[in-house]
Amino acid sequence: VHLVESGGDMVQPGGSLRLSCAASGFSFADYVMSWYRQAPGKERERVAMITNGGTSTSYADVVKGRFTVSRDDSKSTLYLQMNDLKPEDTAVYYCYRATGHWGQGTQVTVSA
Repeated sequence: VHLVESGGDMVQPGGSLRLSCAASGFSFADYVMSWYRQAPGKERERVAMITNGGTSTSYADVVKGRFTVSRDDSKSTLYLQMNDLKPEDTAVYYCYRATGHWGQGTQVTVSA
């Protein structure tokens, strides 16, 4: 299992970013996939999840209405569209596949 995140950057409050997670080494379409984040000094938290087939999604309350998770099974890629970013969204964002498979993370910094 190999997961590689990309798309992190520094943006101003109110800005947008789109994260990608390229997956390989397993049958991507068969798995539920999630995005987690970890801010300095805080525990890692799940921000979004999408079922296999993309029929259902769920979000942490703090990102609901601003973040959208999606997947392209033909490309074995997971996405996280993040809009109206806030300074408190600053964190390293990780792609996750059960059980215990993490990417290396991509840094998102929201600052004026």
